[in-house]
Amino acid sequence: MWSQLIRSLAALVSLALAGALLSASGAELPPPVGPSEPAVEPIKGEDGIYHQAWFNNASFLDLREDFEEARAAGKRFAIIFEQRGCIYCVKMHTEVLAKRYINDYVRENFAILQFDMWGAREVTDFDGTKLQEKQLAERWGVMFTPTIIFLKDDLSGLEGQWGQPLEVARMNLGIGAGTFYDMFVWVRHKIYEQDRNFQRFHLTRYHEREALAGKSTSQPTE
Repeated sequence: MWSQLIRSLAALVSLALAGALLSASGAELPPPVGPSEPAVEPIKGEDGIYHQAWFNNASFLDLREDFEEARAAGKRFAIIFEQRGCIYCVKMHTEVLAKRYINDYVRENFAILQFDMWGAREVTDFDGTKLQEKQLAERWGVMFTPTIIFLKDDLSGLEGQWGQPLEVARMNLGIGAGTFYDMFVWVRHKIYEQDRNFQRFHLTRYHEREALAGKSTSQPTE
């Protein structure tokens, strides 16, 4: 009886919060979960790093140009740093992005540029500085992989700047599918403009997933 009551209250709270977020974002949020199949298989490159076929592989590695192309396509721009032998990078591709609903959402809403934390390709940073991938990682303070950097949707007035002033958020290390998915939704719908506390949004989505699964758990496990 008590477990059913707690579950019902959690569901009501989640629905109320979801409604507030929906109103604030001005757009309908995607479902908190979706079909995992058919699974999406990543591509393992000669560099030993997994890649998604839809990543921006045609880039000339000029960050400002890539940002503007993403914006023109109506997508948000994000940068991922990975490295060979990174178990969390492998998990991100083979367990998280392998889920169909997550892969589809990210692909449809984001333009992603992938870098090797130790790579030697020449990159042009937002301020025009030319440097290697590994130097860019150091300049931007990337210490772990994977690190996903989400850029603001508008860089007007930020000409000549790079790094933190251009960022909305970062996502680091190994995390579960729910957290990963929720962060992309949080950025895409600019929920951060109403509430900078991502964990509050994530907890709301977590309870929605639990309610759909008919479970009752007070804290998220992913």
